[in-house]
Amino acid sequence: MSFSNALSASSPAGATADGQGGATPPGPDRPGAAQANPAPATMAPALRARRLMRACDRAALATVQRSPDEGTGAMADAAGWPYPSLVLVAFDHDGSPLLLLSTLADHTRNLLADGRVGLLFDGTAGLAQPLTGARLSVQGRAGRSDDPDHRARYLRRHPDAALYAGFGDFAIYRVAVERAHLVAGFGRIHWLSAAELDLPAAAPALAAGEAALLDRLNGEGYGPRLAPATDGEKDGWSLTGIDPEGCDLRRGGYVARVDFEQRIHDPESAKLMLDTLVRPPDGSGQPGGSTSGTTMAGTPPDGGGGST
Repeated sequence: MSFSNALSASSPAGATADGQGGATPPGPDRPGAAQANPAPATMAPALRARRLMRACDRAALATVQRSPDEGTGAMADAAGWPYPSLVLVAFDHDGSPLLLLSTLADHTRNLLADGRVGLLFDGTAGLAQPLTGARLSVQGRAGRSDDPDHRARYLRRHPDAALYAGFGDFAIYRVAVERAHLVAGFGRIHWLSAAELDLPAAAPALAAGEAALLDRLNGEGYGPRLAPATDGEKDGWSLTGIDPEGCDLRRGGYVARVDFEQRIHDPESAKLMLDTLVRPPDGSGQPGGSTSGTTMAGTPPDGGGGST
């Protein structure tokens, strides 16, 4: 098992730019972090790309600026330009990014006119030299999804979004990944096709049983027992999702990711995998593999919507 860092758009209280503050534990690419097996520097590009992506709870979204609508105030000469914005993100079991977007937002209107999008997943938070860290640019096509499983996965990852997800202008959008560009540090640069990225196949049995399994595991206290060893506060952690390659956890504004060393496809194999990874119920000892901590998840800058 290994722990992956979530993206930090806003650092925790006491954290400093180089990650030496009191609240930001070291990450997998940072000095002092216990290294996963394989170490990030030697990890296969596709595996590293998938782990980085799934660990992030937000991304920079780029859409193609549409021709301006009458009365919107959009500049007439902006059409065709890339339009960047911030979005919160979850993932389907097959690794497809899931976004909760409002049709009132410019980026949603853009992708409805042209479904091509880019997503930047940033794994450099807390590094004294950010350009030595990993980041992943994903290109794909976004389309609205009315699949209730997609909605459920998103709202478990971002429970505060339930406050506005029911508004008529909000919907889930799924991004079908076509290619990715991984920069894993100086000189470690890889273009990956969708096939080379090796996203897992859909897991219908896991999707059908995920909610019940999460209720059971959280009721039995698996969250604190899977929490990062570098995090001093074990209470309050809960599992928010299980997919073929790992599981997601949250405690308030913090998120964490546990990566499995092999893929699972149903609730039974997920439970068996997690049973090999948890600490004993008394909190002693360490889970299997190595850990690398968590970072602050933050809230949307607009204080409400799922994106800005």
